[in-house]
Amino acid sequence: MLNSLHKNMRSFRQNSEGALTVEFMILAPLLLWTFAAIYTFFDAYRQDTVNLKAAYTISDLVSRETTELNDDYIDSMYAMSQLLIRSDSATSIRISVVRWDEEDDRYYLDWSKERGDAFVEWTNATISEVEDNLPVMPDQERVILVETRNDLEPAFKVGLPSMDLDNFVFSRPRFAPLVHFEGVEIAAGSHVDEAPAEE
Repeated sequence: MLNSLHKNMRSFRQNSEGALTVEFMILAPLLLWTFAAIYTFFDAYRQDTVNLKAAYTISDLVSRETTELNDDYIDSMYAMSQLLIRSDSATSIRISVVRWDEEDDRYYLDWSKERGDAFVEWTNATISEVEDNLPVMPDQERVILVETRNDLEPAFKVGLPSMDLDNFVFSRPRFAPLVHFEGVEIAAGSHVDEAPAEE
C-alpha cells in the first residue's frame, strides 16, 4: 500500500502535462495588480515632482522682476502653473513677499496674492503660522514665498489615498532689493550689505 502511494506521488511529481492557461489565470490578478500599482505610484511621484518644479519656476520668475507686479501677472503665473501641472486636477498658488525685522524680532508681509480655492491671503497677523518654515535672514531682508497645492487622485485603487501635494519654496529677489506690487504700500526699510571694515 505504501509502495503504491509512493509510486503514485513520484509519478504525479514527474508529470509535466497541464494547461498553461490555468497557471496564467491563477497569476493574472497578481500581475495586473502589480502593473496597476507600479503605474499609480510612478504617476503620483511624477505629479509631485512636476508640482515642485512648477513652484520653483514661479519663484524664480518672480525673483527676477524689477518692475511692479499686478493682478494680470499673478493670473499669468497661475495659468502657467496649470499648464505645467496636470490639467485634470485642482491647482492653487499663493505668492507672497516676506520681510524680516530684526528689531521687532518677527516677519512682516509686504504683499500676498493667491489664486485657486486652497489658500487664503496671508496678513501680518497670520504669517507667523509658517515662521518655522521661513529661512533665517538678516535685518530687512526679503524673500519671495511661493506655495502650491495640487489634488492627487490615484489612477487605480492600490492602497494610495487621495491627497494634497503641497509645496513651500522661497527665493531671494535677484536684481532688486524687493519686488513691488501695484497699489501696495511697502514699509520702509531695505537690506544693505555692510562693506567690510577697512584695516
